[in-house]
Amino acid sequence: MTDGTDEADEADEMDGTGGPGTERAARARRLAAWHGAERTLARGPAEVRIAERLAALTTALTADTASYDALTADTAPYTALTADTAPYGGDGWVDIYGDGIVEELERRVAELLGMEAAAFFPTGTMAQQVALRCWAGRTGSPVVALHPLAHLDVHERDAYLTVSGLRAVRPTSEPRPPTAEEIRGLDEPFGTLALELPLRDAGFVLPEWDELVAAVAAARERDAVVHFDGARLWECTAHFGRELPEIAALADSVYVSFYKSLGGLSGAALAGPETLVTEARAWRHRYGGQLFQQWPVALAALDGLDRELPRLPSYVAHARVVAEALRTAFTAAGVGWSRVHPEVPHTHQFQVWLPYPAAVLDEAGVRLAEETRTVLFRRWREPGPPGLAMTELTVASSALDWTADDVTAAADAFLARVRELMEGRELGDGDGNG
Repeated sequence: MTDGTDEADEADEMDGTGGPGTERAARARRLAAWHGAERTLARGPAEVRIAERLAALTTALTADTASYDALTADTAPYTALTADTAPYGGDGWVDIYGDGIVEELERRVAELLGMEAAAFFPTGTMAQQVALRCWAGRTGSPVVALHPLAHLDVHERDAYLTVSGLRAVRPTSEPRPPTAEEIRGLDEPFGTLALELPLRDAGFVLPEWDELVAAVAAARERDAVVHFDGARLWECTAHFGRELPEIAALADSVYVSFYKSLGGLSGAALAGPETLVTEARAWRHRYGGQLFQQWPVALAALDGLDRELPRLPSYVAHARVVAEALRTAFTAAGVGWSRVHPEVPHTHQFQVWLPYPAAVLDEAGVRLAEETRTVLFRRWREPGPPGLAMTELTVASSALDWTADDVTAAADAFLARVRELMEGRELGDGDGNG
C-alpha cells in the first residue's frame, strides 16, 4: 500500500489466493459490492464509475443558478465564486499550461490559507519535494527534521534523498507529532522542520494547538524554516479550534491535497511567499509537472472546496460518534483485543484494530456489502503481529444519517460474518473465503 486506503492503491496487491488474474477478479467483486451498497460511511474514489464521475463534474460545471445556490448555500465564507460568475468558469476556455481555471484554483487556495501565493502541482509528492528543495537552497542546509512515520519517509520512496540530495534527522520515533523539547534537543543543525498535520500513519493524530505553536517556535530557535505537510490540513480546524489562515500562518510553506478529504480527482498545491512560489513553479517545470491541460482536475478541486470543505467539521464531529459506537459494539461482542485509535478522533479519519487476519476481515466486509448492501469497513492490513489487523475509517457525508445504533448494528453484523469465517478456518476451510 503506497498511500491511503484507496482501492486504486491496492490494484497490484495479491490477496494470497492466487496470481494477478485472481486479484483482478477479487477487486472486481469488491468494487461491485461497494458500488452497490445503499449505506456506507464514505464513498471511496475507486468505486465510482467513469460515467458517474463525469456526470458529477458536468453538474458542477453547468449547474443553473437555483441548483448552484442550493449546492453552495452552506459554504460561506469559503465560496468565492457565485452562480452569477458561472460556476468555475464553465463558459470560459480550457487551460493551457496552467492558465485560466488553474490560476483561479491557485488564487482560491492562497486566499483560503492566507498565503501570498500558491502553485498547482499534479501530485503532492512533487509539491513536497519542490518545497524542501527550495528551502534547502535558501537555508543552505540539506537537513530536514521529520518524523519517521511522515508521508515524506513512508510513501514517497525516499525522494527527498534520492532526487533532491537531502537527508533527514528524527526528533522522535514515538507514534505522535514531535514535541518542542524534542525539536530543540536535536543534536545537529537542520534547515527545515517538516510537520505532517495530521500524522496519518500514527492514526491521523494532531498535537494540541499550544503544542504546535511551541514546536514551530522551537524550530525557529534553531534557525530553521517550517513546512507543513498539510495534505489533510483542511479537516484540522475543528481539533485546533482555529481557522485555516491562522493554522497556515505558523508555517513558511504549506502543501495541501485536493483528492484527500475534498473528493477531487488528483492534484495538490504549494502555498507560501510569492518568491518561494515563483521558484517552485520553475522547479515544477523541471520535474515534469507543467502539464498541457489540467482543467478537469482543477474543476474537481474547486468543486471540492465549495462542496466538501464547509462540511468537514460536521464529519469530524460525527467521526467521534462512530468511534464511540464501534468501541461499544466491540466490547459488547466480547472481542478480546480491539482498539479505535485515537479513542476520540482528531479528524474525520481514524484507525480500527481487530484481532483477526486481514484476509478474513476483508472477506467479511465484502459479504456484509453483498448481503446487506451496507459497507462498514473496506481493506485491512497487518502492519504489526500476524493476526492483528488494522483499517483506516473515513467518515464523510454519507455517514451523517447513521446513528450510533446504526453503527453498532452494522458492527454486530460484520462481526457475525467474521466469526463464521473463523469457524470455517478452524474446520479446515483455508482462509475462510469459501
